[in-house]
Amino acid sequence: LISLFGSTLTPKPSFGNKVTVVLGAQWGDEGKGKVVDLLAQDADMVCRCQGGNNAGHTVVVDSVEYDFHLLPSGIINPEVTAFIGNGVVIHIPGMFEEAEKNERKGKGWEKRLIISDRAHIVFDFHQAVDGVQEQQREEQAGKNLGTTKKGIGPVYSAKAARSGLRMCDLLADFTQFSERYKILAHQYKSMYPTLEIDIEGELERLKHYMERIRPMVRDGVYFMYEALRGPPKKILVEGANAALLDIDFGTYPFVTSSNCTVGGVCTGLGMPPHNVGEVYGVVKAYTTRVGIGAFPTEQSNDVGELLQTRGKEVGVTTGRKRRCGWLDLVLIKYANMINGFTAIALTKLDILDVFPEIKVGIAYKVNDEIIPHFPANQEVLNRVEVQYETLPGWKSDTSAARSFGELPENAQKYVHFVEEHVGVPVKWIGVGKSRESMIQLF
Repeated sequence: LISLFGSTLTPKPSFGNKVTVVLGAQWGDEGKGKVVDLLAQDADMVCRCQGGNNAGHTVVVDSVEYDFHLLPSGIINPEVTAFIGNGVVIHIPGMFEEAEKNERKGKGWEKRLIISDRAHIVFDFHQAVDGVQEQQREEQAGKNLGTTKKGIGPVYSAKAARSGLRMCDLLADFTQFSERYKILAHQYKSMYPTLEIDIEGELERLKHYMERIRPMVRDGVYFMYEALRGPPKKILVEGANAALLDIDFGTYPFVTSSNCTVGGVCTGLGMPPHNVGEVYGVVKAYTTRVGIGAFPTEQSNDVGELLQTRGKEVGVTTGRKRRCGWLDLVLIKYANMINGFTAIALTKLDILDVFPEIKVGIAYKVNDEIIPHFPANQEVLNRVEVQYETLPGWKSDTSAARSFGELPENAQKYVHFVEEHVGVPVKWIGVGKSRESMIQLF
């Protein structure tokens, strides 16, 4: 083909490798770590694109428990390169501490970790500010947001206010970095006079980590570009938090400060949307929520208590008891509208083994009318009337099942009910803690 200028037209580019994304579809704690662990076994690269060390992923391998907060949990696979993207906020001492804890259990990681030079740094004073802000919310409104006090909100606020500092700043010129650090510290000190900030101490610690971290830091955009355009690779992205905690789409203001839906993958890694491949939504077979905020299907009764104790529903990062309730398919459908799941992982089905009947929320009524959407406003969400479908329980132990056919008939019906209502196939069913207890359907 000859163009107007006489040269040939450039052929359409080939888009290269696709990334597989794992996202939480509820309020977090759905068991994403387990799905990631399964997929990381043959992955070449695992990535985090948003959040910080406020995530809590527990993975059990050969009966050793590993806890991940900032590092991608897929780093357990010794063949994997782990990438922390620009959308992630990093508390440097926290990262080394977490790595060393897992290292003691026998997982070398330092040579396999790449960090984007555009990632923002969480300082100790961000964490202190987080605590002070929570205290103020408690005093002013009688309720806090229930943050993990890891400084995540304050550092994303600083990023949006254009006063944050990034990995590239730390490694460029330490004198300039120190000046900017001091200005930021003083800004916080004037806003929160009770704040104790050890300026020299923290700068000293950062200087100590600087050379250790230098070999890990790269231009993240170019690194991703090469990974996507190079030879075929299996690239996995593990989302932290979940759809209903998303800063835009979650139950605002009781949300996290980043986009934990699929859009965060492109902005948090610096990659085009056409390189997004499979998007797996992780759905717990019932619903849980940590801290306060609307929760339409919550069961503040024996049902909720039984789910809490059977499911050992306690936060990995905070140690708080989780609130529990029936599966809410209105939420899942909403999460699917935003994320476009290609398949679902339904986890912790075995927790429902003891219930004679199981309820599933299928619609919300407001002022006696069924609404087709998920309400943005907290007050409205607090007064929706959930419409339930009651399904028969199976009253038998599913934890030994290793194929769909081995599940009791009513458990199979429960899975099909979820698939039909959401319109997305279930690819995995979790019936226990170990790797083996994830049943794969296709």
